[in-house]
Amino acid sequence: MTDPAGRTPPGDAPGSGYGGAERRAAAASFARTAAILTGLVVAYYLVPLDTRSAPATALLLVCGLLAVALVFGREAWQIMHSPHPRLKAVEALAATVGLYLVVFASVYHIIEHDTPGSFSEPLTRTDALYFTLTTFTTVGFGDITARSEAGRVAVMCQMVCGLLLVGVAVRLLAVAVQAGLRRKGRER
Repeated sequence: MTDPAGRTPPGDAPGSGYGGAERRAAAASFARTAAILTGLVVAYYLVPLDTRSAPATALLLVCGLLAVALVFGREAWQIMHSPHPRLKAVEALAATVGLYLVVFASVYHIIEHDTPGSFSEPLTRTDALYFTLTTFTTVGFGDITARSEAGRVAVMCQMVCGLLLVGVAVRLLAVAVQAGLRRKGRER
């Protein structure tokens, strides 16, 4: 495709890697990422988070973090075997971080529901998700704070796991992308 002056836009130049197939792959990746995130948020709002005991809440957190690790591992494997490793890495990061945030928001919501006053204000599901996101991004506006020991332990756990997720997971995703690109280069 050329512009009115007869020039080929950089994204359409032969060998640029951004032809029709690549655009379709990017669009499909964007659609999958949006579907994953939408599904996680919808599930978060629909799954009953009834009153649980402290051990059950701790088990939910442990199982949720295990699920995050399993999703991450599966996504890393898929990156290495994907025809578009970079796009798959974006999907992987969105799925992993999205699940991570939903797990902690669920835990915070349950803690506040089970022990009112665990946070500086009552947490609706939206408030719990907001608090989780502000903690994860280290913005921490201070409008919601953990007051109970269980709340503070959960927040500390989120902070440590968030550092690991950002540090270790991003590095591992980069390694997986490099491996995928090497594999893709060998196949050409």
